[in-house]
Amino acid sequence: MNKIKIVIGLLVLALFIGCANDDDTLNLDSISAPKNIAALMTIKQDNSGKVTILPTGQGVSQYEIYFGDGTADPAYVNPGASVQHVYAEGTYQVRIVGVTLDGKRTETTQELTVSFIAPENLDVVIAHVPGNNLAITVQATADYETFFQVYFGEDPNQVPVDFMQGETVNFSYATVGTYTVRVVALSGGVATTEYTEDVTITNPVLLPITFESATLSYDFASFGGANTVVVANPSVDANNGSATVARLTKSNGSEVWAGSLIELGEPIDFSTMQKIKIKSWAPQAGIVVKMKLENLLDSNINVEVDATNTVANAWEELVFDFSGVNNGNNYQRVVIFYDFGNTGTGADYYFDDIELTSGAPSVVLPLDFESATLTYSFDNFGGANTVVDNNPDATGINASSKVGKLVKANGAETWAGSFIELGSPINFATMQKIKMKVWSPQAGIVVKLKLENLANGATINTELDATTTQSNTWEELTYDFTGINNANNYQRVVVFFDFGNAGTGASYYFDDIQLSN
Repeated sequence: MNKIKIVIGLLVLALFIGCANDDDTLNLDSISAPKNIAALMTIKQDNSGKVTILPTGQGVSQYEIYFGDGTADPAYVNPGASVQHVYAEGTYQVRIVGVTLDGKRTETTQELTVSFIAPENLDVVIAHVPGNNLAITVQATADYETFFQVYFGEDPNQVPVDFMQGETVNFSYATVGTYTVRVVALSGGVATTEYTEDVTITNPVLLPITFESATLSYDFASFGGANTVVVANPSVDANNGSATVARLTKSNGSEVWAGSLIELGEPIDFSTMQKIKIKSWAPQAGIVVKMKLENLLDSNINVEVDATNTVANAWEELVFDFSGVNNGNNYQRVVIFYDFGNTGTGADYYFDDIELTSGAPSVVLPLDFESATLTYSFDNFGGANTVVDNNPDATGINASSKVGKLVKANGAETWAGSFIELGSPINFATMQKIKMKVWSPQAGIVVKLKLENLANGATINTELDATTTQSNTWEELTYDFTGINNANNYQRVVVFFDFGNAGTGASYYFDDIQLSN
């Protein structure tokens, strides 16, 4: 029988090589040895000793299973198939060999215990996954076990996950809550041994707070006649394209100190940044917006900073400077007050994107180059150079004082350009187009706009082209990023003028880069 299997294998290999001769791109020498060889071994619980062995691995054309009980010949198993074997009670070393078409072999040995008594000394370790508050891992050991099954408690009709001793099972819950995890140790007999543990899944609110999560609970505690809830953004614009924000209503006649607070999952870490910024919307300008930070256990340990808004009925960024704050005070509660010092009038105030920052208001969209406090730092490549300069033609659709000026030096690379890094990723939640005003000395040139992830721009990026239609005058170009993956956190904006052509020393101007619908 074994000779027949070998002959068949050789015929398959010969056929494969024959086909390879017809396709010069196929090279058996490039086939790697199999990887991650293992097996899931489950036993029928009827004292029969019947074990099902399901081998797994990568790059395998056939498995050889050596049962470890004195059986002379191995079983040959195709990928995805399993084999059954009857064992007497005992402990066996089962050898699993993965073989490629060209004969490369990788093997592993797993211990199999066949017992008809219930497993003993069951020990289960359930742990949370660092960086993923919705996920857990499960491991288990026991004496006289053959394999384990785990039920995660999220779905009463869930099919259990089978695993072997030494393996780690990962599971992610859909929502927060408390779940009963049940691990069953099985042997070859009818009796089993079980372990249960209640697992609490939380997803604590941490800075930055964007109010966009579908799983986080943004629970505000309010006082003095104020009330805060998460609602749809009432004023989606270029300064804040978020879908959801927080709304604080200061009811008519409420206390001058009315406000709301939210508790974080851990204290704010002020070790490297000591300022907090928020996006704010108010129906009137010139009001005091107070931010107070408190220790979770003792509210008498606190610090507060005021900021005054400057616009009405529009989003703006406010910065609260906590420089010199005592990081050891473990501030874990953020309190927000609007129109502090005045009684409530029933007005609604909105805020969003509470986050640590290192300095003054950061460079974000819309990008208009008019700020006297922001630093517009461009990085250049390929022979281009960009600076903030006076508007050379303050007429038509762009009467701005300051604009970006890109000079593509004579002989510069066809791909020469410049980029600027924003203080936070662009939020494409509700607006997925970008508009930019441009001025070019010639019409018909390609102006490329590229967006990159700050940490991994080489692989996480997207780009679009637009073509100018006018010369020596301002026009607006639109880049439609509909369907863009907002989770890619695009934070670097790259601009290319006359893309595809070498530089001629020409100067190009751009301004008012902003989100739009």
